[in-house]
Amino acid sequence: MQSIDLLIEPRWLVPVQPHGVVLEHHAIAIDADRIVDILPAADARARFAPRDHVVLSEHALIPGLVNAHTHNPMTLMRGLADDLPLMSWLKEHIWPAEAKAIGPEFVRDGIELAVAEMLRGGTTCCNENYFFPDVQAATYRRLGFRAMIGLPVIEFPSAWASGRDEYFDKGLAVHDEFRDEPLLGTSFAPHAPYTVSDESFERIRMLSDQLDLPVHLHLHETAHEIEEARGTYGARPFARMQALGIVNDHLIAIHMTQLTDAEIAACAEAGVAVVHCPESNLKLASGFCPAEKLRRAGVTLAIGTDGCASNNDLDMFGEMRTAALLAKAVAEDARALDAASALDAATLGGARAMGWSERIGSIEVGKQADVVAVRLDDIETQPIYNVISQLVYAVGRHQVSDVWIAGQRKLRERVLVDLDISEIRAKARRWRERISGSA
Repeated sequence: MQSIDLLIEPRWLVPVQPHGVVLEHHAIAIDADRIVDILPAADARARFAPRDHVVLSEHALIPGLVNAHTHNPMTLMRGLADDLPLMSWLKEHIWPAEAKAIGPEFVRDGIELAVAEMLRGGTTCCNENYFFPDVQAATYRRLGFRAMIGLPVIEFPSAWASGRDEYFDKGLAVHDEFRDEPLLGTSFAPHAPYTVSDESFERIRMLSDQLDLPVHLHLHETAHEIEEARGTYGARPFARMQALGIVNDHLIAIHMTQLTDAEIAACAEAGVAVVHCPESNLKLASGFCPAEKLRRAGVTLAIGTDGCASNNDLDMFGEMRTAALLAKAVAEDARALDAASALDAATLGGARAMGWSERIGSIEVGKQADVVAVRLDDIETQPIYNVISQLVYAVGRHQVSDVWIAGQRKLRERVLVDLDISEIRAKARRWRERISGSA
């Protein structure tokens, strides 16, 4: 018998690839950080001698969810300024609060809170976009959480950098420091077309090509953004990005609520990935991403929560369900973004967007073992006719029982393995007092 680290036997195995498949009474064999076999459970017991054997008799095992756009330090601003339009929310509340609080400790503590929440909700990977990427990377590495770290670029000074050159210099230093970390990657993260100059975008395009790094960009988030760009640049932001060479297979375009059919076709042709953030867009009344049109055009579609200041959670099960339902309303077609496609967008779609589909996003031999167990015997998910539909339309994140990242257990029967919830909660309360000025 072959010795391995871990054998997991779920009631149902949902690999995501092949699309829409559910395997019953199968097991996955894991050694070190990788999946080495997928086979019927009886055969697995006969073939492998695991050091740890986990039987999940009422569970579905799925790939770890991929939150393809988030600002995780902003968990510490959850509920700070609700029910406001985007620019009022940003300029009058969020940016002033950040000016008061932002720094290495804020970023570290916010990410700790976010990782605890994400793990308890079945998310094993995130695409991060915030300041102090050095602190972000060090914190994710310490916590053993998979993350792509955005290297911020914006034209005005912040606590992280004083100007354009310093953003690039410090960002590239972070890339060099963490480039060989197995769970981490980096991307360029210019904030948005309305806060980043042509000169900076041209530099990003050159460096992105040289270093083979994604470009993580808020784009076409609101109708106001389009109108303002026409007045300032004489073109829609997407057309400006095309002219600057940013629209290519490195681009991860976030929100994309204002799109023409020609722009959708251009995304498909160029290999652009689009991250749909339905709940943040709904809450800020930003508009509707044409998710089904994008999917049918062949555009890589991923799902993100955005930050907790505008959502107000990191619940990818809730986000997946909202994405599927909203897509049907926008397309006026009940078949739009069906359950299997929604699950794909929340897993393999995010991995594709980040350029990591060879290592995560599906349960396949040779991939890293980022897997999540979801209990399906709760009264809220009975009876079970279709496991994938149940996962998308009925499951709540509280049904996530166990989580592994690269074969390392991070959640065991709802208990975080190496995070102190009491300490995280106490830090969050201290930040609330500091930001609000009240105990």
